[in-house]
Amino acid sequence: MHSDLISKIEKARHYAQQPERIAIDSLHATFNGGNNTHQITITAGVWQCDCEFFKGHATCAHVMAMQKILAPMLSPAARAATNPLDADNLAEMLG
Repeated sequence: MHSDLISKIEKARHYAQQPERIAIDSLHATFNGGNNTHQITITAGVWQCDCEFFKGHATCAHVMAMQKILAPMLSPAARAATNPLDADNLAEMLG
């Protein structure tokens, strides 16, 4: 019995070192920002945040932080979605 548990712990440790094994399809999180707590979701690669900045810009510091933290577990589209610094948006911003 204990050898089975030890084997599972070792397997979990191995998996934990490979976050790319996980694919996040949807997620709801509470983000404790500097001023307020915000609700962030991603569903089918589409991000949402309840902060005021997101409403006007389709991105915010909360979403960008989540993209950075979860990057190995997100699809390429979800990593780039609403990110103002992706190549196309950056070129447009710079003219």
